[in-house]
Amino acid sequence: MRENFLHYIWKYKKFNTVNIKTTQHDPILIISTGMNNQNSGPDFFNAKIRVGNQLWAGNVEIHVNSSDWFAHNHEQDKTYDNVILHVVYNHDIEIYRKDNSSIPTLQLREYIDREVLNNYQNLLSNSNNKWINCETDFASVEDFIFRHWLERLYFERLEQKSNLVSELLNDSKNDWEAVLFKMLARSFGLKVNSEAFFSMANSITFSMIRKTRSNLDSLEALFFGQSGLLENPFETSYYQDLKREYKYLAQKYQLTNKHTLPLQFFRLRPVNFPTLRLSQLANLYHKEPHLFSKIMQCKSLEDFYECFSVSASIYWDSHYTFESASKASKKRVTRSFIDLLLINTILPIKFSYARYNGQFIDEIIINIVSQIASEKNSIIKQFDLLKKRSNSALESQALIQLKTEYCDKNKCLQCAIGNALIIK
Repeated sequence: MRENFLHYIWKYKKFNTVNIKTTQHDPILIISTGMNNQNSGPDFFNAKIRVGNQLWAGNVEIHVNSSDWFAHNHEQDKTYDNVILHVVYNHDIEIYRKDNSSIPTLQLREYIDREVLNNYQNLLSNSNNKWINCETDFASVEDFIFRHWLERLYFERLEQKSNLVSELLNDSKNDWEAVLFKMLARSFGLKVNSEAFFSMANSITFSMIRKTRSNLDSLEALFFGQSGLLENPFETSYYQDLKREYKYLAQKYQLTNKHTLPLQFFRLRPVNFPTLRLSQLANLYHKEPHLFSKIMQCKSLEDFYECFSVSASIYWDSHYTFESASKASKKRVTRSFIDLLLINTILPIKFSYARYNGQFIDEIIINIVSQIASEKNSIIKQFDLLKKRSNSALESQALIQLKTEYCDKNKCLQCAIGNALIIK
């Protein structure tokens, strides 16, 4: 028996509440179970309970055994003086207040539905040998419950992504354009180079981008130079031009790239080389001088595809690196890459900006993310083996949230799927 299960049973009244009595045989009427307390102190605040003929308002403490009261040293803590009911699974000792009056105790073991208890125990049995606790019953959950839970999980994940937006906004003194640039740079670096691109973005101020973005060569020189890519003796005219421009910018803005992280090329597909991504990022800001405003105006997926439709500079048509030429091909930003930008950067920023201004654009976000194809990774693949659930980015993002924040942490009692299986 786990205490958090008893919290769940009490909070949602998943037990027989008719004709319940204290261990002293006084009848109990639960008017309000109280508010669940996640901090120190009694487990539920401001409950209202009638014990016998007396109506009580105060706090409720929950334990597996009554003796846990002493094991947790509650008798020495004055914050527990206002406990009006002690809810336990097993009553093994009487608990008294400082004035020697007995604290009424409810022994839940007598009132919990055995099927609910068995479902809970089966859910968590042999959890170490399962990918997720409910994998044998995952496919049986009703689609209605599942759809609503996934939508909630998606916005929960969106909230988490928005935490970085809030941090950057505070650091930039509410400059949304600067926040967008740093987050876009991070996303353009993909998983391998995200931190390196982010360190590059943090090594310059957005005012520098505002002053240079009308000149594409200057913007590329700024990005390449701060990323440490202009420190070789390559002789191509494009490279030498970038090198000269960066030297000028470094002197003008007193720049240093000593603290930017090194870029990685190893195990990357050539189309994802940082050289191409930096050039595409520069071309994007050259093409859209007011990118943040443009993004805020976008309402549909096609609007975003048009906004981010850029290519790397002409030099990169026949190169992937500065070192050698390659077969000619236009290095365009693909729709699948724009999808990643939307999932990881654009939609979290739109969501955060709307909340910042007291607006709600949840339906717009749902409409866009539901049109984006599901991501493909090990988590989604495993869920789809249990039952095909992921058809869009909303669902794949929600399933990632489910696995990392609920399944991996055994938070079945806080999960709609776990709840449905326990009370089935």
